[in-house]
Amino acid sequence: MHSPSLLPAHACLIVHGKDSPGIIAAVSALITRIGGNIVAFDQYSDDPRGGAYFQRVVFHRPDFAADRPQIEAEIAQTLAGFELEWSLTDQSVPKRMAILASKQDHCLLDLLWRHRRGDLPVSIPMVVSNHTATAEDVRSFGVPFFHVPSVPGPDKSASEAELLKLLVGNVDFVVLARYMQILSGDFLTKLGVPVINIHHSFLPAFIGAEPYKKAQQRGVKLIGATSHYVTTDLDEGPIIEQDTIRVTHADTVSELARRGADVERQVLSRAVLWHAQDRVIRHGNHTIVF
Repeated sequence: MHSPSLLPAHACLIVHGKDSPGIIAAVSALITRIGGNIVAFDQYSDDPRGGAYFQRVVFHRPDFAADRPQIEAEIAQTLAGFELEWSLTDQSVPKRMAILASKQDHCLLDLLWRHRRGDLPVSIPMVVSNHTATAEDVRSFGVPFFHVPSVPGPDKSASEAELLKLLVGNVDFVVLARYMQILSGDFLTKLGVPVINIHHSFLPAFIGAEPYKKAQQRGVKLIGATSHYVTTDLDEGPIIEQDTIRVTHADTVSELARRGADVERQVLSRAVLWHAQDRVIRHGNHTIVF
């Protein structure tokens, strides 16, 4: 399905590295020189005296796809005098997003629904689950469903090997839609693409089983959700988006879970959208979100 979020003949240039005078002028002149027209420009420096610098520029350039090699060469030459890294993406090409899921379906079905509406500029080549409960629902959206059972015990290498066979080379990023399995560092390295998770807490708290029961027992007044990139440190990767809602002592555990699921859907969908639009720049265990 064509998404209105995709922009024909548009490119996104991400620049980050050491701040120094002249970066904005150089990039602006570069885009003018290659025949482009800037339509969005965001930049941030954490210290103008040689701190970290971040920039996102979206520009329109007729025949961008055909002329991309020459444009990339021009960018490399222009930025060679700065201590910067850069990447260039074609905004008319949707990123391929795989979804990993388990039994809970609220985040999974929300992403599929938003994609069908054209609200997410991605393609979804597959949904992979360690349970079959959502297979029929997933296929009703016209998305291929694969079942990869999780092997009992701490050694998940066999399951992860099957996942890698499906994912490697076929996706640009992976979303864990309440996928209730811990991914090993070896798996993340071999996968080689970003992985986005949704955590059922405003901050990593109430870990383990029955988080909403634990929250209710503590008498919390706020519940929320955190979407972050997955790293080898469990639930401690760079945070993309967070949100909260107020609750009271009168809310039952099931009511907290229902309201928490609403927040999880919203936070995860925003994180996915921003990643797909190249709005998120990772900087150590930190993110800049334009």
